[in-house]
Amino acid sequence: MIVVLRALGVGDLATGVPALRALRAAYPGRELVLVAPRWLTPLVDLVGGVDRLVDAPGLGHLAWPGPAPQIAVNLHGRGPQSHRMLADTQPRRLLAFANADASFTDGPPWTPDEHEVDRWCRLLSWYDIPADRTNLTLRRPEPAGLPTGVSIVHPGAKATERRWPPARFAAVARDLTARGHQVVVTGSRGERELCLRVAELSGLPTAAALAGRTDLGELAALVAHARLVLSGDTGIGHLATAYGTPSVLLFGPVPPQQWGPPPDRPWHQALWAGPRPRGAADDAPHPALVAVQVPQVLDAVERVERARRAPLPAGNVGS
Repeated sequence: MIVVLRALGVGDLATGVPALRALRAAYPGRELVLVAPRWLTPLVDLVGGVDRLVDAPGLGHLAWPGPAPQIAVNLHGRGPQSHRMLADTQPRRLLAFANADASFTDGPPWTPDEHEVDRWCRLLSWYDIPADRTNLTLRRPEPAGLPTGVSIVHPGAKATERRWPPARFAAVARDLTARGHQVVVTGSRGERELCLRVAELSGLPTAAALAGRTDLGELAALVAHARLVLSGDTGIGHLATAYGTPSVLLFGPVPPQQWGPPPDRPWHQALWAGPRPRGAADDAPHPALVAVQVPQVLDAVERVERARRAPLPAGNVGS
């Protein structure tokens, strides 16, 4: 049995897909168990290759439900807490980054500014498990009654500093509608008021605000069959990457070099205005987001749509 810890969110799981698939290929005859939040189940099903999900909403003591695994893999972080959580399963071997606080020196050193996809591929490479960083595609679900060909405006994000001003999202939505796009506004149940505000400011009907009306599997299907994704949230941004849906992503606290789409896919554009100035408040949109203006976003929309209409380079078909 191979146990993998990735007790995080949508974007975290999406960036871990190449590593998960590398483990599946390296140990084809063993059960692959993912330790992650149960609400990610619809997305885990789209990854494929995972035999079982053990619920873990975050880090903490893991009440391991079975026998000790042969191998435990830390795709969660640098430790020590995540290392100790996996140690509770009493694995025969741990694959993880070196961490003196966890008394673990076997793995490679942690690199702070590394892209999240490359980080986990490098970890496995240290243990002679090859991983393909481009293997990001998820299984494409059927739309099952959801609208297709829509342009998704996703204004929410967990952290306030990652939220572009709603009036600017609305301005882009108005322009897209004028260009013939069918615009919908997505988000979580807790972001419904925000999404309704964006819809109202942009002149969209209330029915266009889908926040709180789609579960994770339905959101993935919506993205998979969409025309465009616009967001400051990396989770839905990584879904767009997984399905090759043209996307314009707005980056704030973390640069796209760490969490952005692959740079060789011009149908995904990441807009970033630089690091946080000293003294910037944590409870307001990040200055790098505030610096991004509506015309820049509309220009990026034109670029990604033009790029997606062009022939795909070899190796990127279906990505």
